[in-house]
Amino acid sequence: MKLRHGQAVAMMVLVTAMWSMAGVVTRHLEQARSFEVTFWRSFFTMLSLVIILPLWQGRGVWSRMPWRSPYFWLSGVCWSVMFTAFMLALTLTAVANVLITMALGPLLTALITRIFLGHLLPRRTWGAIVLAGIGIGWMYASQLSLGAPNFLIGSLVALCVPIAGAVQWTLVQKSQSEGQKLDLVPSVLLGALISSLLTLPLAMPFQASAHDVGWLAVLGLFQLAIPCALSVVCARVLKAPEVALLALLEIVFGIALAWWGANEAPQASVLLGGSLVLGALLMNQWLGWRQNNV
Repeated sequence: MKLRHGQAVAMMVLVTAMWSMAGVVTRHLEQARSFEVTFWRSFFTMLSLVIILPLWQGRGVWSRMPWRSPYFWLSGVCWSVMFTAFMLALTLTAVANVLITMALGPLLTALITRIFLGHLLPRRTWGAIVLAGIGIGWMYASQLSLGAPNFLIGSLVALCVPIAGAVQWTLVQKSQSEGQKLDLVPSVLLGALISSLLTLPLAMPFQASAHDVGWLAVLGLFQLAIPCALSVVCARVLKAPEVALLALLEIVFGIALAWWGANEAPQASVLLGGSLVLGALLMNQWLGWRQNNV
């Protein structure tokens, strides 16, 4: 699947909308908690990809997996960290707290790619990152003032997600810059497998109801398997910091869904900060489009 830049941007917007489902769905679970939530979501992600990958790439996908490539294994580890830490953080603190912490992704990605890949980013992207950072800081300060229980530990667990994400997008860029035509989509499957194996012992004994398992199956397919695979395709076209910046839309979508579907109403300062983040994304994409069409 080869995309033009505009198509990759549009697909990443769709990906973030699908990612944002997790918070509101988690709030409607009846009995599943903590590691069990993570296990079932990762398990159904793995199961979904076992079916999707052969249909998408043919039966030969298993023989084409780059088992000997360190990028494949490192990418899988990054996905497993993101899968596990995100759901654990959601069970510890508010959806907005988790998403705001995850929004550090563009800053971390820009730093890592600058250090390890030597990427020189356009001024518009740096400006967008700064503006988004101001919005994130505004939201973060408002959440700190609430003194929510488990806020600190939940935020620390959530911090693992943007760190792993920054490494993940950098790995995709690094492998391509070295001329390695690796298909890292199967690494999403590897990440789900690792996450399932790690959380299974901690999830026992199972307490989830059929209602919970059904919702977690929906998350496994529509909130992880499909969008994560598509995000890897987008990362082949977009620069790593640009992917991370677009991923910030998950904050806006996620907070809005949690507000609408689970009555987790954000403060006015959170809404203002989210508006700055969205404005930064729109500014970066519009200036990029204008530059490419002059």
